[in-house]
Amino acid sequence: MRKAVYPGTFDPITLGHVDVIAQVAPLFDELVVAVLHNPSKRPWFDLDERLDMIREAVLPYPHVRVDAFSGLLVDYCRSSGIECVVRGVRNHVDLQNEMAMAQMNRALYADLVTLFVPTSPEWSFVSSSLVKDVAMHGGDVSRFVTPRVADALAARAGGLANRHV
Repeated sequence: MRKAVYPGTFDPITLGHVDVIAQVAPLFDELVVAVLHNPSKRPWFDLDERLDMIREAVLPYPHVRVDAFSGLLVDYCRSSGIECVVRGVRNHVDLQNEMAMAQMNRALYADLVTLFVPTSPEWSFVSSSLVKDVAMHGGDVSRFVTPRVADALAARAGGLANRHV
């Protein structure tokens, strides 16, 4: 069985992420979108919220499974029988950062390969951080995320803005 993992914090998932999933899902028998649970980070959405948003976003892709992990990606891959990591890249800066992580992962798990997938041009500027920033300032992010995520961002941004007044 050909299995791959697409790891990230997905805080929140964007249509750029979904674009990468759509590109690679047909290449594997199973693609796991694995959400990193990192207690040292302060995401806008808790782990369960992110998992639910991702599950809804990947419904059109029957071979995509959503999971969560903490710790090292290589340990998750070893224990899950996964030997391919999918990483979406928007530009040369992403590629440079992802290359360092891929090389470290390979040093820690020699059988692990990384597949770099360029996002489609219309998503090359979209990031979770930028989408949250736009939402925080009252901007319309509905072109960059699923309707559920747009609603969740608007609700969360409204609540955060009210706390900072």
